[in-house]
Amino acid sequence: MIGAGTIATGTIGAAAHAVLTAAEPRDKVRAARAAARAWRQGRLAHRFETIMPARPARPDRPELLSAARMPKRGRGGSERGRIAMLHALAHIEFGAIDLAFDMIGRFGGSFPPAFVDEWVSVGADEAMHFALLDRRLRALGSGYGALPAHDGLWEAAEQTVGDVLARLAVVPMVLEARGLDVTPATAARFERAGDTRSASVLWRIYRDEIRHVGIGTRWFKIAALEHGFEPISHWRWLIKNNFSGALKAPFNDSARDEAGLSRDFYIGLAAQDDVQHPQAIKSVGGQLPDI
Repeated sequence: MIGAGTIATGTIGAAAHAVLTAAEPRDKVRAARAAARAWRQGRLAHRFETIMPARPARPDRPELLSAARMPKRGRGGSERGRIAMLHALAHIEFGAIDLAFDMIGRFGGSFPPAFVDEWVSVGADEAMHFALLDRRLRALGSGYGALPAHDGLWEAAEQTVGDVLARLAVVPMVLEARGLDVTPATAARFERAGDTRSASVLWRIYRDEIRHVGIGTRWFKIAALEHGFEPISHWRWLIKNNFSGALKAPFNDSARDEAGLSRDFYIGLAAQDDVQHPQAIKSVGGQLPDI
């Protein structure tokens, strides 16, 4: 069992590994919080010798099913439907803890410490979001693991394991941005059903996720430019070649814009059959520069 004092000193790479290899939800949340606290207090070196696992550890429950086999959740009008929706969101947040720390441990060595600062804050937020949702599920007589879930979020990580630009393009700028599109309507349905406590949790997550999408978008733009690519055209090419799903309207343009993800990135992309790889806008001795 990973306690709060386990990650006290060492490297941020090793701390990220400890989060990813913690299987039980309570242990993963504690490891994420301990890593964030140790990094903020300057007790972890900005080093990345530890190899990240191919897959994060997972608890025995929930049962993981393919998306096609997942039961329908409904729209959250009944208590059963709201529990199913909260469980699905808890599973997303549980996976998002691993995504944040995998971003740190796998790619952090190519970036300055400020990159780690921000992704540590994201990982700590995701741990808090999961804990809030699991607590709410328990108040409703359920809990994380009571229902099946699917592994689509980590599949996106596997598809972008070798390219930080693709990871930033897909995970925060598509998958998390989708949460900005759907969360307000979901929270409103909970409010109409009289479940204001659950709705308040969703609104808290929504506000934090705007910042998370902003962090991903900002670092994507920085990395694209340092690699010699115009950010918007390169993002569009990466999505066409690294994201198997479809971008779904309607988009929450105001929240996306607040996060720095302007309409120029995504409007019209889903309707295009082909996006040509953009030419680099600069080169350094014939090679793309290191970040």
